Amino acid sequence: MKLRDGLLALILYALLGPASAALDLNQLMADLARHPGGRATFTERKYLAVLDKPVVSSGEMRFSPPAHMEKRTLSPHPEVLVLDKDVVTLERDKRRLTLRLDSQPEALAFVDSLRALLAGDRSALERSYALQLVGDTQKWVLHLLPSDQRISALVLRITVSGQGNQVRSIEYLQADGDRIVLDLLPIAGS
Repeated sequence: MKLRDGLLALILYALLGPASAALDLNQLMADLARHPGGRATFTERKYLAVLDKPVVSSGEMRFSPPAHMEKRTLSPHPEVLVLDKDVVTLERDKRRLTLRLDSQPEALAFVDSLRALLAGDRSALERSYALQLVGDTQKWVLHLLPSDQRISALVLRITVSGQGNQVRSIEYLQADGDRIVLDLLPIAGS
């Protein structure tokens, strides 16, 4: 009887693995804050109500805390989007457009929340969102539900998933029903 019980326990342990401790929001934010930034490849899928199939793009992103982000789209068409503090620059087809976000308060609130997430700034996130975290350090999911009317006019929900101190996926459910899923794969050594 004891041998069978021990064998059953061993099989269950092999199948389920060791239990991981639940992750708390303070720990996740501290882990994200310690991340030095870096580079990742991305695949972005935009699900738009007017299209039958998602629009797919891919390229490379870079984040330098606290306020510099670059998104270099390589496919299907080259494009560079740079966010430096409160200035957005978009380059496409040899044209350049620059926009100051202080003239777009809704967009600034949204961008600030993304930077706050990547920098692990819980207090900044909680000014605009209710936060719900599930999972452990190996796999976590953070739901951001807008409490700021400026953001809720644009986004119904943001779902972020990751491992350890790295964000691996961000899904935006927009107020108009469209959805964007951004999958990230960190580039080693960055």
